[in-house]
Amino acid sequence: MLKLPVYMDHNATTPCDPRVVEAMIPYFSEYFGNPASRTHSFGWQAKAGVDIAREQIAALIGAEPNEIVFTSGATESDNLAIKGVFEAYASKGNHIITAVTEHKAVLDTCKHLEKSGAEITWLEVNEDGLIDLKKLETAIKSSTILIALMYANNEIGVIQPIKEISALAKKHGVIFFSDATQAVGKIPVDVNNDGIDLMAFNAHKMYGPKGVGALYVRRKNPRVRLYAQMDGGGHERGMRSGTLNVPGIVGFGKACELCMQEMDSEMKRVSTLRDKLEGALLQTAQSYLNGSRIHRLPQITNISFKNVNSDNLIAGINKDIAVSSGSACTSASVEPSYVLKALGLEDDLAYGSLRFGLGRFTNEEEIDFTIGRVIDTVSHLRESNPLSEIYKEEKLPM
Repeated sequence: MLKLPVYMDHNATTPCDPRVVEAMIPYFSEYFGNPASRTHSFGWQAKAGVDIAREQIAALIGAEPNEIVFTSGATESDNLAIKGVFEAYASKGNHIITAVTEHKAVLDTCKHLEKSGAEITWLEVNEDGLIDLKKLETAIKSSTILIALMYANNEIGVIQPIKEISALAKKHGVIFFSDATQAVGKIPVDVNNDGIDLMAFNAHKMYGPKGVGALYVRRKNPRVRLYAQMDGGGHERGMRSGTLNVPGIVGFGKACELCMQEMDSEMKRVSTLRDKLEGALLQTAQSYLNGSRIHRLPQITNISFKNVNSDNLIAGINKDIAVSSGSACTSASVEPSYVLKALGLEDDLAYGSLRFGLGRFTNEEEIDFTIGRVIDTVSHLRESNPLSEIYKEEKLPM
């Protein structure tokens, strides 16, 4: 039986898998020790849980356990990576290359560093959301210390050519950092095969708990140096001080283990559901897919509906369907998504976009319901839109 509301916003966060919750529970009360306490069994038990989780997380991305640094989430990992490199390699240069479609945690961190003397190159993207590798290489210079480009975009799901990017970084002796929050656990990510030097990701995007993340820091070929952004105690190899969130870390590890076991089958299942949803919605007149149809994550589709405001569309369905808009609210006004604008979309399409994020517990009945509700609501809004007469004329046969 269909249970409402239907959750279609898995790119924002995912529900905690019951198996993850089960793994975490003992670490709230039974194994509650501080893993930094080395003189008694309570600390040893907590540390053992952290060590197992570190191994599980490292295994998912092809890393070594001692290359995993725990943080409070991907935003902190982004800050630690970018600011940490900027400070550690200041004697080499001050130039960082990123893209205009990065997550705000990367964009705002780079803007902050500009005030501290960093030179930032903001790469544009093509209509599919992909960077131009030739423009990337042209942007590299002797003072370049970091290339910061995300693995997969959070709004449109486009996957960047990571191996090609890392090859250019290695060719020029530049560190390559990738925010892989949307990709890890959803598609195969291997830091060695992909050539990534620093990588941010978190638990709550892969059916784990909120408030815990990780930064992968390469230890050889090259050994990446970072200046800590949080001092006090020297935890996590001196890179991130603070008492570890043991239950969260244990849940993070279990979530990674489950993703590793189920990824292949889940990719096929969820992409089939995504294609059904997408295919039906794109049959609606003047609806458009945003981003690459080929180079993207299996669980996401971003669609614009012409002559429909996404805020009104969401308001019309949000009692039954949880979905997000491509628009971002500011304190003064509602602006169209900067990601969609970077693709070259006009305001009417950028304002009319919806992002559908499918997940582990999404089923076909929910997809069928979503298709029907969205199509009905789009039709209703167009009928009441002042532009509806123009819209009707555009549909008339010649």
